[in-house]
Amino acid sequence: MKNNHRVLIAAASLTALFAGASARADDAVPNNSFRLGSYSVFYHTKADDLTGPFVPPGVNFKATNLETLYAGYVRRLSSAFDLELALGYPPLSKVEGKGLATVGSVPYAGQVVSSARWLSPTLLLEYKFLGESSKLQPYFGVGVNYTAFYDRVSTAQGNAGLGGPSKLSLTSSVGPAATLGAAYHFSKHWLVNASYSISRVNTDIKADTAGVIRTTTIHFGPQALVISGGYQF
Repeated sequence: MKNNHRVLIAAASLTALFAGASARADDAVPNNSFRLGSYSVFYHTKADDLTGPFVPPGVNFKATNLETLYAGYVRRLSSAFDLELALGYPPLSKVEGKGLATVGSVPYAGQVVSSARWLSPTLLLEYKFLGESSKLQPYFGVGVNYTAFYDRVSTAQGNAGLGGPSKLSLTSSVGPAATLGAAYHFSKHWLVNASYSISRVNTDIKADTAGVIRTTTIHFGPQALVISGGYQF
């Protein structure tokens, strides 16, 4: 009987211990969150005129706006600071001719002359203005962006303007980034988020047409609107 009594006491003690640990874990603030949503990118392109043999003055470029999938991981550092790694599914970014209506006899302005995909992770340190007890948490962040281009293609229209099939190379870019946003927490684990970000992305472009080299530099000036949902754990 005494042994049964001791077993019951031990079981009750263990139950209380685990219940207390579970309550403490349940009360803990989540340190991680994943977010998924839409990434609308608006370019504010500035480019140097294309230079090289047989290139008339005024041959320029502009990037077209696009939408892609946004994915983000946010790590809670403290009650006031988060660290976010933001990514977009590598979209197909198109570049249109700008400046001259034609290059020779080939239509140029407004034509898609090249395309490329890019991978562009951004790391941001974010400051939350309100306490963690607030369901609405506006924030401001600063950080760094890295952009690498691949699958670079000169379109048929671009090749015609350049005088033949051309191989493109684009340098990678590292630049500052900033964001302003707000997250609304429906519960401990679920939230919606909206943010508007700016970053600096520059690349040097080289077009090689059978050994004839033309070059330019493009300043993309991307701004991005993100609408996403998130899960915290």
